Amino acid sequence: MRLQDQVILITGSTTGIGEHMARRFLAEGAKVILHGRDTARGQALRQELGPERTAFCQGDLADASYPEKLAAEALAAFGRVDALVNNAALTTRGKIEETDAAFFDRILAVNTRAPLLLIRALLPALQAAKGCVLNIGSVLAHCGQANLLAYSVSKGALMTMTRNLADSLGPRGVRVNQLNVGWTLTENEYQVKLGDGLGAGWPERLPAYVIPLGRLLKPEDIAAAAVYWAGRESYPVTGTVAELEQYPLIGRYTNHEGDA
Repeated sequence: MRLQDQVILITGSTTGIGEHMARRFLAEGAKVILHGRDTARGQALRQELGPERTAFCQGDLADASYPEKLAAEALAAFGRVDALVNNAALTTRGKIEETDAAFFDRILAVNTRAPLLLIRALLPALQAAKGCVLNIGSVLAHCGQANLLAYSVSKGALMTMTRNLADSLGPRGVRVNQLNVGWTLTENEYQVKLGDGLGAGWPERLPAYVIPLGRLLKPEDIAAAAVYWAGRESYPVTGTVAELEQYPLIGRYTNHEGDA
């Protein structure tokens, strides 16, 4: 039980990587505060996981006033918060020609501003618990791809925030680390790629240079790594940005040497 009796808030935790983290954290002994925009889905997941060790908070992180409300609701659920996992993110596609001010602002609001405001609102509680923040970033933070411009910028900013706050909050007992996640096969990602025209069963047809170890990352892989970083085992490490990917890279594409 590596997270025994810890109270952990995970944003965006009713689907995908966030949901798998919630399941794994509970299995490791934590109490988990779920968060999402869909009340029915969130309440159903809470009932499935067990309401005695979970809570659910509903709201849209694009609303600048919501992070403070979420922090208050999270603290009311179990009386404290030991760790915050900033997982929620918008991955809406858009090249430079499609990225107007409103589009850009919404992506940054959810992916960058909301984590900052949540850390700010929970800082007294995290300081009292000598707790930690785990930001879920992306390898696209390093430069990204053409149709994910705003997303890539938001994750680059999150990475800078992680290092900045680790430096400033360390003396106050609060650690801040980040996982930069590579291509992960969530249900949403599967559906997105169907929409891109890859066709049913596309993960089995990916070229070897994309998946040198034979498969894409799974949400369970990210959840397993997150146990260490969200827990006390990682103390006193702070300011680390760890790349969870199958090859060393800066950016997105691995080299194709030897390909026909």
